[in-house]
Amino acid sequence: MSAGGYDAILLVSFGGPERADDVVPFLENVVRGRGVPRERLLKVAEHYYEFGGRSPINDQNRSLIAALREELAVKGPSLPIYFGNRNWHPLLADTLSAMTRDGVQRALAFVTSAFGSYSGCRQYRENIDEAIKAAGGGAPRVDKIRPFFNHPGFIRSVAGRVRAALSQFDASDRAGVRLLFTAHSIPSSMAHTCDYVVQLCEASRLVSEQIGSDNWELVFQSRSGPPTQPWLEPDIGDRIDSLGAEGVRQVCVVPIGFLSDHIEVAYDLDFEAAARASTAGISLVRAETVGTCPVFVSAVCDLIRERVDGRPERACVGVLPVRPDECPKDCCPQPQRPGRAAGERSY
Repeated sequence: MSAGGYDAILLVSFGGPERADDVVPFLENVVRGRGVPRERLLKVAEHYYEFGGRSPINDQNRSLIAALREELAVKGPSLPIYFGNRNWHPLLADTLSAMTRDGVQRALAFVTSAFGSYSGCRQYRENIDEAIKAAGGGAPRVDKIRPFFNHPGFIRSVAGRVRAALSQFDASDRAGVRLLFTAHSIPSSMAHTCDYVVQLCEASRLVSEQIGSDNWELVFQSRSGPPTQPWLEPDIGDRIDSLGAEGVRQVCVVPIGFLSDHIEVAYDLDFEAAARASTAGISLVRAETVGTCPVFVSAVCDLIRERVDGRPERACVGVLPVRPDECPKDCCPQPQRPGRAAGERSY
């Protein structure tokens, strides 16, 4: 063991296809066992084909890993970083097998989700546990870094992206720009078992406070369940329509629920939401996700160091408490409904 009992870092993410031939197999992995009609899956596949069949998410995660390695090499701890995905290569099971062969005994996992919910936290822990079991004897123990929605570095990095986006509006218009903070919608049944919405509202409030604006609201995007199942609203497209009818003419979209500009940002916001804004007579600018913003990279490294060093204090801002290092067993449970587990993402 080289640093506080840890000898590796594991970055865990959703995954995405890297060529056109990967798109349908990737989506089949995402929806396996959920009874999603084939025609719906093929419709979603078209979103990926718009980008040549290659999702940006893996490349963006590799860039984040490179940035983390650079800072950790200088400030420590200098640990190897592994990369594993839930739904596409490099798959978590393969990565845990490689870590086992390399003799890793205990790793610290950074999951690319700042907010707590079943799909954004607990399910990743379950995925890691399944991969550990698949790796067999000698597999490492893996601890997950806490949700970091109120880490000061995360808030500062989002605020910096928003300031850059607002600079694209005329100076005389900036005070009136409506900020739409957006995150992935989830089933209402899932939202009722976690603090997802509370955390999103708090993070949005903190970012708005940093840039000196109270002209903001929280919306949701990319809902994927059947029309009969309630999901979090308002939908960003519907809200853009209503804002246009109210006479709002400048909107800044802030994808606070996402760390990288992957397909659900590039297609759902830059294509679909932008088209709705154009029809509504709204000038829309989309803030970048935090990506490899140096402030965000430093925040992730701080999250790593607080665990490795065993620091009792935990950096946070705002009124909500720090999430615990170890989630309670009943934290963010998966809601159940007849026919399919409600927490599962469905296309």
